[in-house]
Amino acid sequence: MKKMIVICLSLLMLVSVVACAKTEQNAEQTPAVPVRVAALAGPTGIGLAYMMQDMQDRYSVELFTAPDQVTAKIVNGEVDIAAVPINLASVLYKKTEGKINVIAINTLGVLYVLENGNTVNSVSDLAGKTIWSTGEGSTPEYILNYLLEANGLTDSVKVEYISDNAELIAKLGDGTAEVALLPEPHVSIASAQNENVRVALRVNDLWNEKNDTQLVQGVYIVRTDYLAAHKDRVDAFLKDAEASAKKVVTEENAPAVVVAQGIIGKEPIAKRAIPNCNITLVTGAQMKASVSAMLKVLFDANPKSIGGAMPGDDFYYADPS
Repeated sequence: MKKMIVICLSLLMLVSVVACAKTEQNAEQTPAVPVRVAALAGPTGIGLAYMMQDMQDRYSVELFTAPDQVTAKIVNGEVDIAAVPINLASVLYKKTEGKINVIAINTLGVLYVLENGNTVNSVSDLAGKTIWSTGEGSTPEYILNYLLEANGLTDSVKVEYISDNAELIAKLGDGTAEVALLPEPHVSIASAQNENVRVALRVNDLWNEKNDTQLVQGVYIVRTDYLAAHKDRVDAFLKDAEASAKKVVTEENAPAVVVAQGIIGKEPIAKRAIPNCNITLVTGAQMKASVSAMLKVLFDANPKSIGGAMPGDDFYYADPS
């Protein structure tokens, strides 16, 4: 009888061990649910191109054409991480009552002063000129106003705003607009369409002359609850995003990859635009310093542009491991 009990116990232990082994094996074979990522087509999404191509098992990236589409996805908890303009990151922080963290800078300045001609070679040459621009009531206007004031040009430069980038490119091309402020990839479209249109001034350079921090235009944000539950995945995302960004700015086939992923429409434009989009990956203290400085400029111009108030320190994921 004792022998029978021993045999039964042994069999039970064997079954238990086999079951545990199968469970562990199944766990290893079952892939983790991909991180859900939202991005805008254009510069803020360019750095994700190789991630979209090569890391589909880890990341499910969805592209959108309008910031409000991304806003809805974040607010409803339908995405975990998003690539957005810097002001939208702050607006979402306010809208969600602090349930958003900025985790990295992904895009620096993408604005350029273009000229159909050759009379503007320094910022002082803008005196007496009319600058045509899109982006009235948004970040491009606030950046332009800041730089004009910083260079003592507020009263000597006239700014004309129109709503459509394609219309502005046409005006620049036919000479109606002699000088224009445009973002990439529209800068590349304009110069491709008319050989007389050239980059006269790089807004990044003008910003750096007046600031110790960088001109930030695009960032990665994460839902705070997702960061708390999956810090390891967020840290892994930052490393993978950095690797993807480096390939975007160094690999010869990057324009083809960017176009294949639907981030920019045409390969010749992508080839021109990528070097001018200042794709990067900046985290930690440097990220916090540059983002907060940029938000202060936007806040001073129009508090509503960043949600009505400067974000608190809890906005920044400043110490990724």
